Amino acid sequence: MLRFYNTMTRQKEDFHPIEPGKVNMYTCGPTVYNYPHIGNYRAYMFEDLLRRYLKYRHYQVTQVMNLTDVEDKIIRDSQQTSMTLDAFTQQYKTAFFEDLKTLNIEAAEVYPEATTHIPEMVDMIQTLLERGYAYEAEGSIYYRIDRFPAYGKLAHFDPSELQRGASGRIDIDEYDKDDVHDFALWKVWSPEDGDIYWDTALGRGRPGWHIECSAMSMKYLGSHFDIHTGGEDNIFPHHENEIAQSEAATGERFVNYWLHCRHLLVDNQKMSKSLGNFYTLRDLLERGYKPKGLRYALLATHYRQPMNFTLEGISGAENAVQRLLDFMNTLQTTDGDGTAEVSALLQQTQTRFEESLDDDLNIAGALGAIFEMVREVNRAIADRQLSPDDAEQVSALMHRFDTVLGVLAEDDAVDDRAEALLLERQEARKQRDFARADAIRDELQSLGYTVEDSPQGSRLKRL
Repeated sequence: MLRFYNTMTRQKEDFHPIEPGKVNMYTCGPTVYNYPHIGNYRAYMFEDLLRRYLKYRHYQVTQVMNLTDVEDKIIRDSQQTSMTLDAFTQQYKTAFFEDLKTLNIEAAEVYPEATTHIPEMVDMIQTLLERGYAYEAEGSIYYRIDRFPAYGKLAHFDPSELQRGASGRIDIDEYDKDDVHDFALWKVWSPEDGDIYWDTALGRGRPGWHIECSAMSMKYLGSHFDIHTGGEDNIFPHHENEIAQSEAATGERFVNYWLHCRHLLVDNQKMSKSLGNFYTLRDLLERGYKPKGLRYALLATHYRQPMNFTLEGISGAENAVQRLLDFMNTLQTTDGDGTAEVSALLQQTQTRFEESLDDDLNIAGALGAIFEMVREVNRAIADRQLSPDDAEQVSALMHRFDTVLGVLAEDDAVDDRAEALLLERQEARKQRDFARADAIRDELQSLGYTVEDSPQGSRLKRL
């Protein structure tokens, strides 16, 4: 039986989807004002593990991950450029999807963008106004938290015990529990917004951040769905406000299971550009680290434990992946006699793997089971006790496990930019411009490729 730790109840609960055999889940995606840092990808990797294991357990998964492409930080940063809002955010959307592909994170079924769902947000705000959960003040519209008695149930606090400001309203999207006020659903246009606004029945303005996810999740998953995920920093105010908005608008429970990933630290410190420990995926690839090693590093710590991310840890993760890849290669050449008790070992390993992940995605237990099996099989190979048929069984089970882990499969697809760079390098070598050819080789490495030269020509291979 699958069990997940539910932030709402603060305990592990048996997982029972609303519709047997199907899981609807919503994931808070990136705010596209910059390149995501490695901590963001820790959360996305946890969500990828969750998605993949649900599918391994034969659930039909519908995942929706939003793209926040209008909110306070985006407006602030885009106004410092000469770019339109769409052009400014598109560069980061493109980079985000490139990163997902690099890390072998499976695509969600839907990636709704906030700017294309303004009508749904306006409709929801109008419903909240009609039901008395929202009010207008100075052109903006706010959610009245004292009309929702359950406010604070996810973050586990009593809002009546917290200090309130003189106005009782707050306009910024992100704030602490000490600043609990009526929050903005719709923000009236101001000169600081420039040309970023929508003319709607609510007036000229833009949505608040929290209403975006409520409107988009319910459009694609319905008013009541199974799982909502995010980082622990989303619990308050974002997810708390989502609950208040959504349940006030529909009169029913919004989400059954709330799963949150703990923070990532770098060398036991919070990431900070001033400390020199702030990494994007591109930063790490440029340093020569491999995508599979990065994926394994982000995957291998339980999602409810803070993760201490170190460069040494990435190297250790790369070594672990290489051990598995070497093991898979060894299986292809074994020719022992077949006296090992392989079937019992494989059954025991599969049981441990599944029991571990059934228990709130206990990835350490699952990986431990795999590496113990690897040791036992390698011992059998060394003693010539593993037959080719045995090796095929082991390989098949490893490939099944990898539908969850995603670190073994070769990705033969080469992106267009890499292909273009390879052709440019070949031309540079023809012109005997070896400095340029070496520079292109380094650039290809940063994209996750190595170049193999032979008398027949050059080809790209994934790192």
